[in-house]
Amino acid sequence: MKFIYKGVWVLCALLFTSQLFAAQMIMVRSTQSFPEAMLALQSAIKQQGYTVSRVQRVDIGLTNSGYQTDKYRVVFFGKAEEVHELTRKHPELLPYLPWKIVIFAEQDETLLASLDPESFNRFFPDDDLGASFERWRKDIYDILERVRSAEN
Repeated sequence: MKFIYKGVWVLCALLFTSQLFAAQMIMVRSTQSFPEAMLALQSAIKQQGYTVSRVQRVDIGLTNSGYQTDKYRVVFFGKAEEVHELTRKHPELLPYLPWKIVIFAEQDETLLASLDPESFNRFFPDDDLGASFERWRKDIYDILERVRSAEN
């Protein structure tokens, strides 16, 4: 149980700045193995119309800190043109884009988590951005639901 709490704290530290620490997260648990869930995640991202821009290994730093895991990744995804246009108009969004989903093995299951884009509304109160945050939230829910439904 101790590992679970440490894993959640590490997850928060990796995804969010201290300013967004209290923001809501979207999380799902999958009974798929880590490799199966990773493939399902990348496929779901593409099906939702996004591009996986990078998959970053996080486990090396975790192992150096005493954690015993080799299955911990951050998947960055977005739509290049949309990210470029939004960060041109709103450079303050640059640290948060592209979107990220953390995926890690936890015993016999895989956990996936992302920041809820709608939580940005309180930091960036702009109607146009609010519509984008709402759409991204729906897309992330759809992506994670595809991963969860791929179990069956």
